[in-house]
Amino acid sequence: MKRPWRVIFMGTPEFAVPTLEALLAAGEDMVGVVTQPDRPRGRGQKISPSPVKKLAQRHGLRIFQPLRLQDPALLEALASLDPEIMVVAAYGRILTPEILALPKVAFLNVHASLLPKYRGAAPINWALIRGEKETGVTIMWVTQEVDSGPIFLQERLPILPEDNAGSLTVKLAQQGAALLLQALEMLRRGEAIRREQPEGEESLAPPITADMRRLKWHLPAREVWGWIRGLDPHPGAYTLWRGERLKFFGANLRKDSGVQGSPGKVLGVRQGALEIACGQGSITVTELQLAGHKRLPVADFLRGHSLVHEILA
Repeated sequence: MKRPWRVIFMGTPEFAVPTLEALLAAGEDMVGVVTQPDRPRGRGQKISPSPVKKLAQRHGLRIFQPLRLQDPALLEALASLDPEIMVVAAYGRILTPEILALPKVAFLNVHASLLPKYRGAAPINWALIRGEKETGVTIMWVTQEVDSGPIFLQERLPILPEDNAGSLTVKLAQQGAALLLQALEMLRRGEAIRREQPEGEESLAPPITADMRRLKWHLPAREVWGWIRGLDPHPGAYTLWRGERLKFFGANLRKDSGVQGSPGKVLGVRQGALEIACGQGSITVTELQLAGHKRLPVADFLRGHSLVHEILA
């Protein structure tokens, strides 16, 4: 019978949940969970725990929600847990040298890209925005420089035309959880791998800002499509219509790009989807959401709003 690792897990959003679930199901000794403090979430902005905290609470795990990772009390408490392995999956903060020095065997990160591509906070979004045909998961050894540590394991995943940030997050989260367990078994057998990341192939995946989310209709349709699917369902790409923010979801690239109009012009409705002209070609969207309102299918939205033939900014 295998001896379980003493593990501290660090993670916050839904992406991190399957990894913690996998560690629990594998019987590892989960001595602590570190996650972000409760914060306003959802349309009502009610103060709520992170998805990782909710799971940890259900399993009666010891939870830490530090405001500062430099807090001496936090470091003392984590050190007292005597971790052999620490795992981070989308925790959301840069780790300190003191934190990195805690585990006796390994500090591993579950990162949703094929490093060294898309280092940073939003690798899934940027892979879609940039029109990648594949992505994947990397299990890496954590170092002080963000997402730059040696690679332990890496696995590829094709990006399908119907994928968006939401669907790809689900796939990569499950893939990352399985790959992490494989890494832990290899460590148990003394088969640690440390492969340095290739130099000169780095790309960045910085946080998505509000300015980035505003669609630029003069771009070719393929690029507009990338921005919409890369931010679908959250945080959502938007345009301005009559001075209000209008978000788009369920984007598709039109195969026949012969239909033209001024960039941003709403050309009409095709099979329940709204067609919008871009700098070259056009895209269609199946759902819209006006600021402060519910997300609606195109047909329902058009019952209350006249949008066809208008120009979006």
